[in-house]
Amino acid sequence: MRKSALILAIAPLVFAIAACGGESGQTANTASTPGSPAAPVTRNRWDTIKSRGQLICGVSGEIPGFSFVGTDGKYSGIDVDICRAIASALFDNPDAVEFRNLNSKERFTALQTGEVDVLSRNTTWTLSRDSSVGLEFAPVVFYDGQALMVRKNSSIKSLANLKDKAICVQTGTTTEQNLADQMRKRGITYKPVVFEDVNVTFATYAQGRCDGITADRSALVSRRTTLPKPEDNEILEEVISSEPLAPAIAKGDAKFGDALKWVVYSLVKAEELGITSQNVGQFATSNDPDIKRFLGTEGNLGEGLGLTNDFAARIIKHVGNYAEIYDRNLGPKTKLNLARGQNQLWSKGGLLYSPPFR
Repeated sequence: MRKSALILAIAPLVFAIAACGGESGQTANTASTPGSPAAPVTRNRWDTIKSRGQLICGVSGEIPGFSFVGTDGKYSGIDVDICRAIASALFDNPDAVEFRNLNSKERFTALQTGEVDVLSRNTTWTLSRDSSVGLEFAPVVFYDGQALMVRKNSSIKSLANLKDKAICVQTGTTTEQNLADQMRKRGITYKPVVFEDVNVTFATYAQGRCDGITADRSALVSRRTTLPKPEDNEILEEVISSEPLAPAIAKGDAKFGDALKWVVYSLVKAEELGITSQNVGQFATSNDPDIKRFLGTEGNLGEGLGLTNDFAARIIKHVGNYAEIYDRNLGPKTKLNLARGQNQLWSKGGLLYSPPFR
């Protein structure tokens, strides 16, 4: 009788476990010990993207040089080209991308709920976003830092000069917390003027309702070009934070995450090897083993990622290497004319570095 009672007690638990295991798309395992953290959610976005035949990419759409929609409705910028590089690797088609504009408040929810496959939206890689927010970051595509912009005819030349001044800042970003931390550390009181929408934030500054505005330095350079009189504004030399900007996917999707990492590394490695969109065809007959592995004419590195072996060649053919992407969107021939600085290759004093393709 004791055995029969035990079976009856266990049966509901067995059915409950079986029901949990029947869900498709993602599986969430919880720890057996009460109070212990749940195991990570396991996702499989990879098959969904491939069966759909198109990548859904979350961007800002409002930052020239990074992601911006022109009057012709076409998207351009570094963040946009990262999405096009992923599509090139997957489908041999840089246009197999649907772009969705997301503001800073909705971007993470859109990724977590599956509204977008990947977030390529000038997003800073932080510990909390890598853990509690549940993001999985790809390698950094742009090393940035937070700065402040003020009007040239003001007496403001440093952060200290902003004591008791009004500073426009976008909420829901690392920018807001960085400013608060720096002002608190230096004992400087100020008046934060916060908005959720980046356009409203910069419009408020342009109207003169703030003495200064803070954002990533690249964003300030970009946004200054859209102000009524760009030349009347200057960006202070002080950099108050480190902002490594990187694409991200939802945590728990190892297969997609590995592919995304090596798509980014392909852009850097191609520049290291001197391979561009213009000469990639000339390297097809190279006897250099590094180049042969990189272009997929030897070995099967792509298969290990679930891609074709020539995935890097596809990317470079359609989108170019990192230098081409940078110059096209931020280089000296653009309005932004932003020096590469830290975003140079390691061999030129920068921070960009690719692991070996072997």
